[in-house]
This record gives sequence, C-alpha cells and structure tokens, in this order.
Amino acid sequence: MATFRYSGRTSRGDAVSGALEADSAEALANHLFARGITPTQIVQSAGGEDVLQDIWRRLGGGRPKANDLILFSRQMFALTKAGLPLLKGMQSLAASTPNVFLKEALTTVIDNLQAGRDLASSLGRHPDIFSKFFVSIVRVGEHSGTLPLAFERMYQYLGVEKRIKDKLSTALRYPTTVVIAIAIAIGIITMWVLPKFEPIFSSLGDRLPMPTQILMAVSSFTAAYWYVILAIVMSALVGFKLYLRDEAGRYRWDKFKLGVPVSGPIIHKATLARVCRSFALTLDAGVPMVQGLTMIARAAGNEYVSEGVASLRDGIERGETLTRTAQSSGLFTPLAIQMISVGEETGGLGEMLTEVADFYEREVDYDLENISAALEPFLIVAVGVMVLILALGVFLPLWDMAAGI
Repeated sequence: MATFRYSGRTSRGDAVSGALEADSAEALANHLFARGITPTQIVQSAGGEDVLQDIWRRLGGGRPKANDLILFSRQMFALTKAGLPLLKGMQSLAASTPNVFLKEALTTVIDNLQAGRDLASSLGRHPDIFSKFFVSIVRVGEHSGTLPLAFERMYQYLGVEKRIKDKLSTALRYPTTVVIAIAIAIGIITMWVLPKFEPIFSSLGDRLPMPTQILMAVSSFTAAYWYVILAIVMSALVGFKLYLRDEAGRYRWDKFKLGVPVSGPIIHKATLARVCRSFALTLDAGVPMVQGLTMIARAAGNEYVSEGVASLRDGIERGETLTRTAQSSGLFTPLAIQMISVGEETGGLGEMLTEVADFYEREVDYDLENISAALEPFLIVAVGVMVLILALGVFLPLWDMAAGI
C-alpha cells in the first residue's frame, strides 16, 4: 500500500486535508466519498518525504503539546454536550486542528469509528498522543454514558497540569540563565582569554603558582583537544539516556531527583498533587479503586512515586484501608493523611482527595515563588568560586612579576 495526501471538502463545504494509505488513488477516493468527503486533489507521497516525516515523528518533533490536548478536550466536551453526532463533530475537529500529527491521528480515529470500534479503543491506538490515563477516563465515560463529563474532567485536569509546569519553567528560568552564563564565561576564558597570557607567564618559568599551572594546563588541553571533550560529553549524554531507559536506572534517577535540595521537595509535591487529582478523577468517574490506582501508578511520571502508588493498590487488595496504606507508603504528609482519613470515614474520598491535591498545589505555588531566593546562595557561591579560581590563577603570577620588578 502507498501513502497518498489528499485535500477535499465535506458535505458542509469545510476544507479538509490529510494523508492515508491505500492501494490506489481510486480506492482512496472511494473511501473518502464513503466518509462524506469530496476529494479535490489526491497525490501520492514521495518516499523520502515519508522517511523524513517518520524520523521527525520518532524524535518527537511536531508532537501535540499540552495546549493541543486541552483544546481537543474542551472541543470534545462542547460537541458531546451539545448532542452532535460524534463522527460529524470529529470530522470538523480534524479539519480545524492546526497540529499535523494530531490531525492525522484524528483522521485515523474517525476511520476506526466508522469501522465499528469505540472511541476509547480508537484513541488508544495512538499512545504517543493520548496517554493510558486519558483513554481510561474516556472509556469509563463512554460506558457509563457520561462522555461529556469525562472530557470536561480531562480538560480541567490537563489545564491544572499545564499551569504547574508553566510556573515551574518560569521559576527556573532565572537560575538556568545564570548557570548557562557561567558555563559560557568559563568556556570563553579557558579557550581564548588564558592563552593570551601564556607568553607573559612563560617568562616566569617554573615559578608559576600551582593554581596558574592548573589553569594553563586545562586551557591548553581544552584548546588542543576540544573535540575529545565534546565526544566525551556527547557519549555521557547518550549513556545517560540509555541508563534512563533501564527500569532500575530510571527508578534510581527518579528517587535521586526527589532528594535534591530546593527542587526535590517541589517535584515531590507536584507529583503527589498529580496523583491525588488523578485518583479523585477516577473515583468520581466510577472507576474501581484498585483499577484506578493501577492506572495512576503507570501515569505518575516518577518511578519511585509509582512504586508507592502500587503499594497503596496492594494494601487495598489485602483489605487494608487507604489511610493505613498511605501511612505505610511514606509518600504523604501527616496533614494529607488526616484529610484522606476524614474523606474515607465520611464517604467523600474523591472530594477530599481533590482538597489534598489543592493543598499540595498551593505548597508548590509558594515554593515556586520563593525558589529564586532559595537558589541565590548556590548561585553566589558558584560565581564566587569561579572568580576565586581566576583570581588565583591569573593575578598571582602578575603580582609576583610586579614584586620582582
């Protein structure tokens, strides 16, 4: 089968385009007519273009962002709540979606719906776009007849997730900029500034101070073997990526991140907020508690926290209460455990888990507002160490020469 790119118009006159596999252009035209699309152009895609697009897709390029999924969830909530036919509504969404990969995925979903598959299974065939958690919530809404409510909850959930990520990125922008500036300054001084002093320092012979000898050796090695350093750095990055692909390596790295000063507690609280909000969402959607915890463990985003969520599930399967298993997991603060206990006793566990998620998110907001002040001592020390090294390495021999004169 070959891949063809097509453009056409729906029965309402809306312009649509996309790419599909077919035995021939005639077969694709018949398929489009059956879907209510009148093709205006069908062109077979070039092989090289498909290869490049596949490579770009594998590298993650063009993948739908959080805004795309939020917009999709909001639009699906609107059209399902309005009672529009699902196929007709999704055809309009596919035609108006700006992201190319999401457009192609929706086109495939429409084909699967026409073939008799349900919506959740059709979305689940695109795990790189729709997570297992997303698909599970849609499946529950589809089976219980509350599909608009499922999309509304996912819209709200994705919106909160994006807000936390945006705040974290904004808070880390200043420290990251300072660290990058320090690295660039060190590189410039090592590669171009220090070699200018070499003729002056060579006149001192063996009388150079030890810090200066170390700096000059590092500068000479960097200037002569910069490609070796670059190869080492690239190899380290590739090795780190391979390390994270290993299950044990990923677990150790995720556990290490939670223990890093300043940033570790923020990541921990943000992850727990996500877990609690997801748990509340599954309970409100009617998902059994054990099944919901299994889904959340897979979508926690941190292997160490996922192990803790799995221990919650195992404890509930053994007949223990959620409060008891939450205490033994060591994930939650005493205040959060008390709130979970109240929710379990009063029968409002979903509502109380939402309160716990709000509590952790307020903690994250407070920490993010003060993260710059918390990181300033580390940045000041880093800049001070760099200035001290340069002062000892450059000015000590100059002072010795001035004293000799």
